[in-house]
Amino acid sequence: MQTIFVDWGGNNVKLTWMPRMKLTESLIVTSVHAVCFRDGKVLLSQIKNRGFNYPGGHVEIGENVEEAILRETYEEGYVKGTIKYIGSIEVSHKENLSFDSSGKYPLIAYQAFFRMDVTECLPFLREHESSARIWVEPSEISFVINDHKLSKLILDDALTFCSS
Repeated sequence: MQTIFVDWGGNNVKLTWMPRMKLTESLIVTSVHAVCFRDGKVLLSQIKNRGFNYPGGHVEIGENVEEAILRETYEEGYVKGTIKYIGSIEVSHKENLSFDSSGKYPLIAYQAFFRMDVTECLPFLREHESSARIWVEPSEISFVINDHKLSKLILDDALTFCSS
């Protein structure tokens, strides 16, 4: 486990990476993300206002986390593959002085992360929210990704998992 604090929209938010944390129905998973591998490289998608990042997004009503990540990796990266859950980030607003309990997000929620071994790389049609995709050597991720430093820990954990 590792904890960092980030500034999200002027708010102090606590993020804790929890590898292999068990997901239960009592936890609120607000988003899913995947480290997608193909030929030893990692997929990054360029998303408006997010820069290059691992594909992912919100879980829609009626979806489970597996359905959500398969949809998101297709929408943002135009890839399909086999997935394996690797862990979650706990997102805590307990120290966010501007937290609105009636707002969009709960006080504590989770972002679930998966490893995807890509079996199909489809034509990149730009029909959804991504404007580009690139394949990056794992050692180069930290120079390209537009995210917090937990991204490197997540990549390291994804590298240790093999597809089932």
